[in-house]
Amino acid sequence: MSTVENPPANPDAICAEIQEQTLAACRVARSAAGIVAEGIATGVAKVLDGVREREKELDELDRDIDERVTSVITQAGHEQARQLLACLKFIIDLERIGDLLLNCSNRAAAVGSRIELEDIRQLTVMASRLEKMLGDVHDAFAQRDVNLALCVLRSDAELDRMRNLIFVRHLENHDGVPRQESFHVLFMTQSLERAGDHAKNLAEEVCHLVSGHSVRHVLRAYDRPVEQMFIDDLRRRQKEAK
Repeated sequence: MSTVENPPANPDAICAEIQEQTLAACRVARSAAGIVAEGIATGVAKVLDGVREREKELDELDRDIDERVTSVITQAGHEQARQLLACLKFIIDLERIGDLLLNCSNRAAAVGSRIELEDIRQLTVMASRLEKMLGDVHDAFAQRDVNLALCVLRSDAELDRMRNLIFVRHLENHDGVPRQESFHVLFMTQSLERAGDHAKNLAEEVCHLVSGHSVRHVLRAYDRPVEQMFIDDLRRRQKEAK
């Protein structure tokens, strides 16, 4: 008796599906960052429960994308393989962002009512900026937009600056004012800053996917280092505020 062979997989269709899963993972991570920002700002611990669900979604997407990429990449052409590898790199960073946001939300739920107002304000801003970065990463990847990816690099520099301000206030404490829950605040700050680093990795991956070069080559092509772009962005915001 002859057997009917399974039809070969359609790499184009599977590649498109994996890319959509990757974009969905970006949206899940962005949603988690928004929940963290809201939970810290309001001090309502129950709001933060949604972060755990988002983290579980990212874990599931991580497993599914990993399995699908490894099963189809040997059948893919050069461009398809590049996209599949980009999706794989994306989900690795997005899954890590989910872990960091869960860590931050757990601490916020435990000590949120005891955090000082200035820390609440700055942590909320950091989480909101991360939410925006992940939204820009999503759009940059979907549209293959290098300019949006470069916006994420600027935002990461701002997250670093805010992290430094919080660390100085709690560790150096030049004004001698007793600080509350410094241990948890510093870990929450570090989690958000590290999540920003992962978002920056995603933006750099978009630059590489679109141009075929590292982000350093892209920045040279634009003839504007990240630091200068950040300064220019600050100047633009100051003009808009006037």
